[in-house]
Amino acid sequence: MANKEIIVEGLEVGYKQINKDDYISVTDIAKYFNPKDPSGVVRNWMSNKDSFDFYSLWEEINNPDFNSVQMRRIKIEEVGYNRFTMTPKRWKEEFNAIGIIPSAGKYSVGTFAHRDIAFEFASWISPQFKLYLITEFQRLKAKEYQSLEWSAKRELAKVNYRIHTDAIKENIVPTLTEEQLKYVYADEADLLNVALFGKTAAQWRKENPTLKGNIRDYATIEQLLVIANMESYNAILIEQGVPQAERLQRLNDMARSQLRVLQQIDTSHLLGKKN
Repeated sequence: MANKEIIVEGLEVGYKQINKDDYISVTDIAKYFNPKDPSGVVRNWMSNKDSFDFYSLWEEINNPDFNSVQMRRIKIEEVGYNRFTMTPKRWKEEFNAIGIIPSAGKYSVGTFAHRDIAFEFASWISPQFKLYLITEFQRLKAKEYQSLEWSAKRELAKVNYRIHTDAIKENIVPTLTEEQLKYVYADEADLLNVALFGKTAAQWRKENPTLKGNIRDYATIEQLLVIANMESYNAILIEQGVPQAERLQRLNDMARSQLRVLQQIDTSHLLGKKN
């Protein structure tokens, strides 16, 4: 996954997902303390006995392939002595570690660590910075989750639309050409647009010439939920042979009724708001 960034105390801190886990740039965090030599700060922290106890225990808990034998050997022979030095590269290569990912080369963006380790490192740098980092990271993760929720509802509407168009093809105009079918598809889509939004897609585009996408791309979570239900209901009405004018009235009644209910409850904690 591509690197992302959050702003903490005016500092850009990169983060990304590795094997579905969140990793944060400890190189960027180190810049809060020493912008000229952040890698040296990371190395000093990793060479600290208490730090070593923490990130080695994390590996034992979370990494089944971790070289615990080698870790215990150097813990006895090296850790705690002035000669002991640990780097991200050594940690990964000698101990098969996964909690700290070193720079990969000339154009690498720095060393990343699992969020558990990154937060511990931030605490060593500055307890205040750690608190701001956790707060900002949690806020952006919640924002990402809300965005995924909205996308999921949008995809649900698309799936239901396929069911809806299949019903049109099989029950309204089975003898028309493909070009004629396209026209009917657009007409039925606008039937739903008029029932819910009070306007066709063409009317919306004329009113919003500078906006990209279509009318449904700017719908609220509540509207997307309703239109997904409308598409399924319209498919049933089509199969029953209900005339279009009557379907429009029924769909409009349904939209007003469902939106009234949804607007009376707080859906933000259930679905997430569209950003």
